[in-house]
Amino acid sequence: MRLVRIVIHIVVLYVFYWAGTWIQDVLQLPVPGSIIGMLLLLAVFVFTAATPKWLQDGSGLLLGNMPLLFLPVTAGLVVHGELFSLLGAGLITAVFISTLLVMGTGSWVTQYLLKRGERYRE
Repeated sequence: MRLVRIVIHIVVLYVFYWAGTWIQDVLQLPVPGSIIGMLLLLAVFVFTAATPKWLQDGSGLLLGNMPLLFLPVTAGLVVHGELFSLLGAGLITAVFISTLLVMGTGSWVTQYLLKRGERYRE
């Protein structure tokens, strides 16, 4: 029964992905279809009684195996090493700066929300 539930959860997630890519293709949007699909899923969670817990088993399986999903990207870097050697310094700089920005922004938002929650409880 658990296996059937996991398969259904993954199919539901894929339907949102497929809907997002279809919308992106039809409207020729510059945003990736996977992002549009995630926004559609978020809209369902926000505007209906659905909760993320309903997809927990399937998404947990996918998240648990996520490192395997990045293997093709790593293999692509090995195959196209000349591209990485030409642009390597710029890519490393961009990754470093964007990582710092994400960490800083995430920290700031977390601190802001924690302080706001403390004021709300008082």
